[in-house]
Amino acid sequence: MVLPWALAVLSLLPLLEAQSPACANLTAKPITNATLDWLSGRWFYISSVFLDPAFKQMVQKVQASDFYFTPNLTQDTILFHDDHCEYNSSVLWVHRENATLSRYGEGLSSGGRGTYLLAFSMDDEKKRGLSLYANKPEATPEQLEGFREALQCKGMDKSEIMYTDWKKDQCEPLRRQHQLERKKEPESSPGPPTGGHSSEPPAP
Repeated sequence: MVLPWALAVLSLLPLLEAQSPACANLTAKPITNATLDWLSGRWFYISSVFLDPAFKQMVQKVQASDFYFTPNLTQDTILFHDDHCEYNSSVLWVHRENATLSRYGEGLSSGGRGTYLLAFSMDDEKKRGLSLYANKPEATPEQLEGFREALQCKGMDKSEIMYTDWKKDQCEPLRRQHQLERKKEPESSPGPPTGGHSSEPPAP
C-alpha cells in the first residue's frame, strides 16, 4: 500500500531530539549529495498524524509499511519502490535549493540519526500532517518523544498519533516473492518518464 505522502508535496524535516527546545531544529536544509546518500536504502513507516480526513482514513488501515529509496545523483531523482503486499514504484524529483522532493516538481528537505519526518500541507491548518520514518521497524523512546515534540511544534495533538504494529505484518511472504520476481527482470536505470511528469497519482 502506498502511503499518502506519495500523493502530496513532501517536506523532509530533521527529527527534533527529545532534549531540544520545541521547534529549535525543525527546519529544512538544502539537499546535498550527502543527504541523498543518507536517504538511500530501506525505511520503515512508524507513526503519523493526519488532519486531512481522507489521508487519516487511509493511514488507519496500515498495520505496517516500508519502502526503498535509490537516489540518482546525476539526474537529481530518487527511485521509490514499495513491495509491501503489492509492488509499486515511482520517481521523485529532487529540488536541492528549497530542500524538497516531489512526484510533480515541488518539495523535500534533510534528516539524521536514523529517522526523519515527512510533512504534508503544513500551511493548511485543516489538512496538515506529519509522519515519522526510521531505518528500523521500531523507533526508540527518544525518537518517539522527538516526534511528539515536533507535533506540538506544528500545533498537532499527540493523542491523534497512529502507530504501526510490525508484529501484525502479514506481507513478508509476498515481499520475498516480489524480490525473486525482480531478480529475474533486466536491470534498468531510474529516471523521469518520457514526456515529463505523470498526470496520474499512484494508486493507494
